[in-house]
Amino acid sequence: MPASSTPTASVGTGVPAVVADARQLLVVTTAGWDDVQGQLRRYERATADAAWRPVGAAATIVVGKNGTAWDPGLAQSIPGPVKREGDGRAPAGAFALGTAFGLAAPADAAWLKLPYVQEIATLECVDDSKSAHYNRLVDRATVATVDWKSSEKMAQVGEAYRWGVVVEYNTSPATPGHGSCIFLHVSPTPGNGTAGCTAMAAPALDEVMRWLDPALRPALVQMPAAALAALGGAWKLPA
Repeated sequence: MPASSTPTASVGTGVPAVVADARQLLVVTTAGWDDVQGQLRRYERATADAAWRPVGAAATIVVGKNGTAWDPGLAQSIPGPVKREGDGRAPAGAFALGTAFGLAAPADAAWLKLPYVQEIATLECVDDSKSAHYNRLVDRATVATVDWKSSEKMAQVGEAYRWGVVVEYNTSPATPGHGSCIFLHVSPTPGNGTAGCTAMAAPALDEVMRWLDPALRPALVQMPAAALAALGGAWKLPA
């Protein structure tokens, strides 16, 4: 869908708290709002006031099959499409990174610093915006009332969700219709876009996940390159 046919966000700017506090940063850029392929770069800093320094090599990624769209909860001065449930776009903005997940047993994920949840058969990510559990990973077997009609059954997804990380988009709280179940995950078919996640080859994801440390408040900044260039100074992002 062309960016010009979607709603746009156009309000002020400011450094997002997740960026201000972060000491690890993933920066994802694409060429434009409708582009699927892009680059991921890693940065770290010694303190929240120190300069960012690059880590490792850039990785090729894919975003949503229809590109990217602004987080509707982000005050933003640069026009662009606005994220909504089912639009096939990855959220643009700044987001904390949360729990890791995978098919492996916890003992086989001990190399991770992030908290970890295994994708057992009953683990689901709820994408039904009418559910009280919207945009949450839940174990169906432990829920008293299953009030959703739609979800991702995590263990059934296969190779794409062999490993992944929850992107804390639309989580505090979850606003119905703004989008759900946004992850970093494996891209089993190079070049193909996702339903709204950011995906990459398994070796690249492995390197990212081994590096991420919750004590360093890792964050993801994701948007087209022109938007990043315009916001970089205001957000104090790496040059």
